[in-house]
Amino acid sequence: MGLFDKKFCDVCGEKIGLLGNRKLEDGNLCKDCAKKLSPFFSERRASTVEEIKQQLAYREENKRQLAFLNPNRIIGTDKKVYIDDSSRKFIVTSSSNWRESNPDIIEISQVTGCNIDVKEDKDEIKQTDSQGNKISYNPPRYKYEYEFNVEITVNSPWFSVIRFELSKYGQRPDSRYTDLYREYERQADELKRALMPNLYSVQFTQQFQQNAQYQGQQNFNQLPYVQQQNFNQQPYQGQQNLNRQPYQQQQNFNQQYQQPAQQAAQAVGMWVCSNCGTQNTGKFCQNCGSVQPQANAYSSGARTYRCDKCGWTPDDNTNIPKFCPQCGDVFDFNDMN
Repeated sequence: MGLFDKKFCDVCGEKIGLLGNRKLEDGNLCKDCAKKLSPFFSERRASTVEEIKQQLAYREENKRQLAFLNPNRIIGTDKKVYIDDSSRKFIVTSSSNWRESNPDIIEISQVTGCNIDVKEDKDEIKQTDSQGNKISYNPPRYKYEYEFNVEITVNSPWFSVIRFELSKYGQRPDSRYTDLYREYERQADELKRALMPNLYSVQFTQQFQQNAQYQGQQNFNQLPYVQQQNFNQQPYQGQQNLNRQPYQQQQNFNQQYQQPAQQAAQAVGMWVCSNCGTQNTGKFCQNCGSVQPQANAYSSGARTYRCDKCGWTPDDNTNIPKFCPQCGDVFDFNDMN
């Protein structure tokens, strides 16, 4: 048989056009029949004609069953996971008209694993010197991008792994501290809980049993302990009541006299040295020479800063660098709190 002899599909019997042949282990498959196979199927060349026929029959039945699937949850962006909690089934597809695209219906009981991998892409940002050469900043600056990838392993005769990106290409988070990053984390956690409920229920059961055992042991020891506690409680309570009144008087004294005095001292710029306790009005302690500490930015109402790329915070909020010394990101309004 020559290279350019006419070939026929061993599944549907139609003639295979030029460059349209898809080789099987023991025959040929046309591109039209190949399109009907599962999108997660990758063992075509190692499959026999009979195995392909069985899968196409399964795919026809799968298309019929899609009419009864009613998803109540959707997770993902480009490629989405449609979950039907009532029937405990789901599909994975990027098609908006998923009933026509015929995605594989998978029962949640078939899932053997669900892993989320967050890939960090880090590219250095360089500047151009006077001679036109690309050189690094000091410190180096970087541009980040985070890609959330999902791998679902299933027990199926036609495929075993489903891989897709949970995030969206072109709209991936550029920092771990953004709302978009946290949203993908939330979706990843929801997906794992939805597809592997048995794992989470086992963890919950184990925790419940541990708590029950601890509570049982606690209850076992509680009776003699309470008796002993009741035996000692009356004199202890009397001593506590004896001390409570002077303490309350001291507290009232502090509220009435000491706190207004501290507020008045703060109003005229006085501060207390943390090393020797001396009250001062200048920038240096009159007794030990310690430098006046910076005012607390949160209590004084001053603006604070935090790098939205790496989380670095400056020690002095009144002297903010133009670039983050940790990752090189530019300090702008996104870093203000």
